[in-house]
Amino acid sequence: AMGYGAVKYFDLRRNPTSNYKFSYDQMLDTRGNTAIYLLYAHARLESVISKGKAQHGVDVDVLIKNKSAKIAIGHPSERNLVLHLQMFSDMIVEVLQDLYPYRVCEFLYSLSGAVTDFYRDCMVLGSPEMESRLLLCRASAIVMRQCFKLLAIRHVDRI
Repeated sequence: AMGYGAVKYFDLRRNPTSNYKFSYDQMLDTRGNTAIYLLYAHARLESVISKGKAQHGVDVDVLIKNKSAKIAIGHPSERNLVLHLQMFSDMIVEVLQDLYPYRVCEFLYSLSGAVTDFYRDCMVLGSPEMESRLLLCRASAIVMRQCFKLLAIRHVDRI
């Protein structure tokens, strides 16, 4: 799934009016604007969510179902992540207008960067803000999966 997704993403991320250079090394790079990096960011989110349930007894799906927790934004990285999530609908409108899938790729890469910053800057598990931050992880994972679906790339929950 990851190899096929890497090739597909590499093709789709290009603006169709720009030059194209085929390179397996670039496609399979674990850093930068590649499917491998994006799938890894998604898998990290899923891992944090799973550990929240297994190690701390916080089931995000139960929180969502019971509406028992709210997202509180206190850290700049949380704010940045939420702003990126809110841009999802704007990106969809743009793609529907011009039918360029590279816009989905740009959004997904930008969102993954915000997720990485959030993960680096904000302690999720065991923090007083754990429920709120786990909800942010779930929201981010959902949006990332939607982007993968739009690009016809299978997401992975573990790498």
